[in-house]
Parts: sequence; C-alpha cells; structure tokens
Amino acid sequence: MLTLLSCALGVQAQVYRCPGPPVLYTDALSPKEAQEKGCRSIEGTPITVLQSPKPRAAAPAPAPGATPGAAPTASRGGNEGRVDPTQQKGRDDERRRVLESELREAEARLAELQREYQGGQPDRRGDERNNYQKYLDRVAELKAGITRQEADIQALKREISKLP
Repeated sequence: MLTLLSCALGVQAQVYRCPGPPVLYTDALSPKEAQEKGCRSIEGTPITVLQSPKPRAAAPAPAPGATPGAAPTASRGGNEGRVDPTQQKGRDDERRRVLESELREAEARLAELQREYQGGQPDRRGDERNNYQKYLDRVAELKAGITRQEADIQALKREISKLP
C-alpha cells in the first residue's frame, strides 16, 4: 500500500526482496538495514498489487421439492431456517420407517447369530474337526458379532425413542 501511495505521489521508494521463509518484499527498510539482512533491491522490476474481490453472500439453496422461482417456505414471516411443519413431519416419518427397518434387520441378524452360537456350544464344522483353534476363533467371532448386534439394536432403539 505504501508503494502504491509513493508511486502515486511521484516518490519512488526502494523495494527490497529479503530471503528466508517466507520471502519478504518491503519498502520499509533503509539501505543499511537491507544490506544487514541480506535483502536485494528489485529496482526496475514492475510491481503488481492485486486486491482480492469481496466475497459474495451465498444464496440459500431451494428446499427439495420446491418449484423454481417460488418463494421458499422457510423464509415466511422472518422464520429463516425453519421448516414447514408438514414437511418436517414427513421427514420424521421417513426417518422412523428407515430406523425401524434397520432395527428389524439387526434383530434378524442377532437371532441368526444366537441360533448359530447355541449358548456358547456351536456345532463344529467339517474344517474345524481337526483344528480346535479354528473352532475357538469362530466361537469368539460369533460372540463378538452378538455383542455388536446387541449394541446396534440398543442404538437404533435410542434413535427411535428420540423421534417425536
């Protein structure tokens, strides 16, 4: 800014390029200070100063299902950020259906795992007859799967209970 002001007034200030991270371009040094810091003069090199454009405010995105050119329902009466109650009820109902579907699937997987686990004594498979460690590993995986499914079911039930 000082360089632009100096050039506009007809006063030519000396501009220096100083080394080091970050490289510094300045006209605030005296020749002696510039020499002490190892700065070089960039005489005769044109200097371009650009101003960044001011950021524009982003326009709010239209609501899903809204017709183009229609006034958004969220900005009625100064209630910006509010959703139409019927639209919110539809969203809540859809979310409830999805969560309940996931809950049914998780309960079915849990029942299948428990059936295979048989209270900690699952049947040994053909490839496990001669390898007891393989059997123990499968039993441990089944137990971990049951624990994970139970945790998933509890989380889904908590999410469903939060819905209106």
